[in-house]
Amino acid sequence: MNTPHRYVSGAIDLGEVKARAEAREQASQPAAPGDGPAPFFTVTPQNFESDVVHRSLEVPVVVLVGTPRSPESEQLREDLRQFAEGAGLSYLVGYVDADVTPEVAQAFGVQVLPTVIALGGGQPVTQFEGGQPAEALRTWLDALVTQVGPQLSGLQPAPEEAPEDPRLEQALTALNTGDFAAAIAVYDEILAGDPGNREISQARDTARLLQRLDPATRTEDPVEAADAAPGDVEKQFTAADAEVVAGAPEHAFDRLIALMTTLAGDEKMRVRDRLVELFALFDAADPRVAAARTKMASTLF
Repeated sequence: MNTPHRYVSGAIDLGEVKARAEAREQASQPAAPGDGPAPFFTVTPQNFESDVVHRSLEVPVVVLVGTPRSPESEQLREDLRQFAEGAGLSYLVGYVDADVTPEVAQAFGVQVLPTVIALGGGQPVTQFEGGQPAEALRTWLDALVTQVGPQLSGLQPAPEEAPEDPRLEQALTALNTGDFAAAIAVYDEILAGDPGNREISQARDTARLLQRLDPATRTEDPVEAADAAPGDVEKQFTAADAEVVAGAPEHAFDRLIALMTTLAGDEKMRVRDRLVELFALFDAADPRVAAARTKMASTLF
């Protein structure tokens, strides 16, 4: 171009249950200054589709492709930023630093820096190269809003989110004080009214695991005890819990799958059920879970 701490590694974080609920509550509040799309933003490969192409279906999006090496570019950047911040979101301005993200600049087919491109309806509608006096730039922007803006849908309000369930605070308080039974009871109550809530189900299962590993009831190292008694189902369960908490769920899965091969009937199904419960602590796409499910299936059939 030319220049003129998680409780369970990889599983649900119980503290995040409340944090996510608080985020949902904030999202449901009326927009405050700074909420919603920014009038001036940096364009990256990650936000190009959402913040430039898709957003231009709602309002005109002006993109400055420039470089800090060009005084003209820097002046355009400052003028566009000031105008955008005073335009009431009638248009948005994105800045592409061609030195940092040349692939984005190339996507616009830019040959000269700076170049300004206006998009509407997902397509470029007009552009110019080089610097412009501030007043000429303002006139160009006003014409863009007048001619292109009415053809677009306008900015859409963010979807309303459900407010925080106050019971999540109760559950978190119980967890922080080591009262796992109380936390589990709260999660069970929530699930009774919303049985499909996977996030709460994961939180409950994690609380159950922590309850089983409560240091107040532990008298021996669970892994050492299980290794010394390979046929003791309860000790294998406890060791598997400890391995999950230690961040080695694949060891826990292998331990219980190996145990299944030595059992039959109801005892075998009991171990399978515990495995399924541990799987639920993790994302279904986790490769460790996928591999363990395959091994478990071959053990069953």
